[in-house]
Amino acid sequence: MIALMSRILHVSGQYKGKIYQAFVCSFFKSILSKTPLYFAFIVFEAFYYQNMNQQLCIILAIALVVCVILEAVCQNFSDRFQAYAGLNMFADMRMDLGAHLRKMPMGYFTEGNIGKISSVLSTDMVFIEENCMSQIANMMNYLFTQAIMIVFMFYLNIYLGIVSLALIGMILLVAKKMNKVALDNSDMRQQQSENLTNAVLDYIEGMGVIKTYNLLGEKSKELTDNFEKSCQANLQFEEELAPSHRLLGIACGLSSAIILALSLYLSHYQLLSVPYLIGVILFVFDLFAPIKAFYSQNSRLTVMNSCMDRIEDVFSQKELLDEGQMQPSIENHTEIHFDHVHFGYGEKEVLHDITFTLKKNQMLALVGFSGSGKTTIANLLARFWDIEQGTIKINGVNIKDMPLSLLMDNISMVFQRVYLFQDTIYNNIAMSRPSASYEEVIDAAKKARCYDFIMALPDGFETVVDEGGSSLSGGEKQRISIARCILKDAPIVILDEATASVDADNESYIQEAISQLVKGKTLLVIAHRLNTIQEADEILVIDNGRIVEQGTHQQLLNKQGVYHQFVELRQAKKSLDLGHI
Repeated sequence: MIALMSRILHVSGQYKGKIYQAFVCSFFKSILSKTPLYFAFIVFEAFYYQNMNQQLCIILAIALVVCVILEAVCQNFSDRFQAYAGLNMFADMRMDLGAHLRKMPMGYFTEGNIGKISSVLSTDMVFIEENCMSQIANMMNYLFTQAIMIVFMFYLNIYLGIVSLALIGMILLVAKKMNKVALDNSDMRQQQSENLTNAVLDYIEGMGVIKTYNLLGEKSKELTDNFEKSCQANLQFEEELAPSHRLLGIACGLSSAIILALSLYLSHYQLLSVPYLIGVILFVFDLFAPIKAFYSQNSRLTVMNSCMDRIEDVFSQKELLDEGQMQPSIENHTEIHFDHVHFGYGEKEVLHDITFTLKKNQMLALVGFSGSGKTTIANLLARFWDIEQGTIKINGVNIKDMPLSLLMDNISMVFQRVYLFQDTIYNNIAMSRPSASYEEVIDAAKKARCYDFIMALPDGFETVVDEGGSSLSGGEKQRISIARCILKDAPIVILDEATASVDADNESYIQEAISQLVKGKTLLVIAHRLNTIQEADEILVIDNGRIVEQGTHQQLLNKQGVYHQFVELRQAKKSLDLGHI
């Protein structure tokens, strides 16, 4: 149990001093909480020896009042210190987790870990913060109180002290077994909490598909089953602990009976005076209460241990390589070079020996079948993942050797799937450059062709959009995302052609917005439409993770190869979508 509590102290950082102060307050509270019993012992002893007088009564009365007041003060400060430490410690930990997740490769978020992250934030950290942090000083209070009780037993009689220590050892053996049961079941309980979080997220995210195919009953059953499993997991947790709790109660009760019997035996043979026997009677039924209370709370601490394991597991996940310190002049020159790049998700390699150069202010188009590796190439430039072999350089500097913040400051990304935060439209645009003036934000909106529809909204730029931007159409969200990128004014733009999945009414607006965005930029396009591809300075045809053809539109047509087949298919089907063959 001490080891579990030490884990909290280990991660408490700058707030460790407050926790220690809470321990000190708990120590004095423990002493003060037992002084009324000691005063009662003094009173009985004074009556027995006929030493009771008015002065002693007044002194004891005043001392009792002072002790009660001081105990309340110590309790107050203990609560304040541990609450301050706990709330601030986990506030900092959440910020640290956010910083850690920011440096994680995107693959971590696509491998089914969203539920785990949500569970850690909403369940594990909250449990420790709201439950266990308020109990740590109390647990130390139990330990201090138990030590004080044993010392008093030695004061009354050395035999009583020795036997009390031995009985404590017996109780600890019972508690050790109870602790093991709690630890074994805590992991199961918290894992099921994660499973439930995953089930809820899957159900909500797939609501559209569920309704479309009338799967409400089937999918609801899956969610209901997880609620049932969570209920059973919690019931099993309590059922497994119940026998140990009963055994602990019996052990403490028997120990108190043994101490009482021994004190009567010692008193019978004149080895324990009557006042001291009365002192034992005063203390005996409370003698093992602290150790019982300590281990009665162990279920919380063992769940805390499981929570800490899960929190530390997320923090232990490998981040992208340490940020470098090199500061290339990206703004003045933005040549991008992929040099024999290999990359795979897990053990499966999906990109094989990718080599190309994108020069300043040029447009490079990536075309190919769905799943050929186009988006992966774009994501590697933004360093969403780190490559296994080869290098990606900007201006001759490996992107691993420059600060990740510098890299992202100089790249704008526009994809078909747009996410807006539940905030004002103004803030959703300004987030790309918080230092921008009001006029600059408005100008970016005008260039992105979204000013007019924004001003038509009830609150204009102060209109709050729903989470994800669900209150706006796809084309409107797309134009707001382009306004972000225009405001950011990064020299490198990665574009997953934004008009590929929007209606004709919005397409012309978005094309105009994109034209404003890419002026004077180095542009990497995941191309879907022939009119976009034809304008590219160079085209890479990607097939199964390899560059199979490379050149301009006319050069590739003249080769009569894969690209030529793409164009013929599009023209035959009167479709401009190259990304969904």
